[in-house]
Amino acid sequence: MTTTMTLADLAATSLSAIRILEQHGLDYCCGGKQPFEEACVAKGVKPQTIIREIEEAKVAKVAGRGWQTAPLDELVKHIVGTHHEYLKLGLPVLGHRLDKVVSVHGARDPEVLPHMAEVFAALRAEMELHMHKEEAILFPLIEQYGRAETQNRPMPPVPFGTIANPIAMMEREHVSAGDALGEIRTLSNDFELPSYACSTVKALYEGLKVLEADLHVHIHLENNILFPRAIALEKR
Repeated sequence: MTTTMTLADLAATSLSAIRILEQHGLDYCCGGKQPFEEACVAKGVKPQTIIREIEEAKVAKVAGRGWQTAPLDELVKHIVGTHHEYLKLGLPVLGHRLDKVVSVHGARDPEVLPHMAEVFAALRAEMELHMHKEEAILFPLIEQYGRAETQNRPMPPVPFGTIANPIAMMEREHVSAGDALGEIRTLSNDFELPSYACSTVKALYEGLKVLEADLHVHIHLENNILFPRAIALEKR
């Protein structure tokens, strides 16, 4: 690990790296192409401190599966079974919780809560359609690529010229999701509980924090590992 790496390169080394970057607010998913040292300077943290923390976490055996080298179909199954499944269950729960908070406290915070509900609703609608497109079209093709690689066969043809085309669309939608997450964080003042916070508001803010953290890992696994590996296989 060096300070000349990008945030995406660093995050791809281990799950411990993802956790440390997350703790320091370094955007390794949508902003993954940013040089690591440059991002640290912008955040006011020392790159060497981050690297030391990551190394210490690795020694503590926090690191998880090495997705850079795992079979592609295994990575796809992990994304669907872990992150897609979380969204399918979590988004409706959060939506209901947010609607309840708006109905009870909306008049108290008219500049924030109704707008937050609109941003969340748009994010939910986009992610639900996004996951459907991935599971119905893109992911089965990537799994075929992975099986072709394992069996040393040519990559199967795709109906849209190159697999880079649907990947580019998914990445644009990831940027949109990242923007929505950022707007929710801003509206919630970094998830700082308002003075009127009841148990439902507390549960909402905690749920939104979990959503943000999970989507960051989710987007990272796709943008920085799954998609580049699929494109590289096609170019072989």
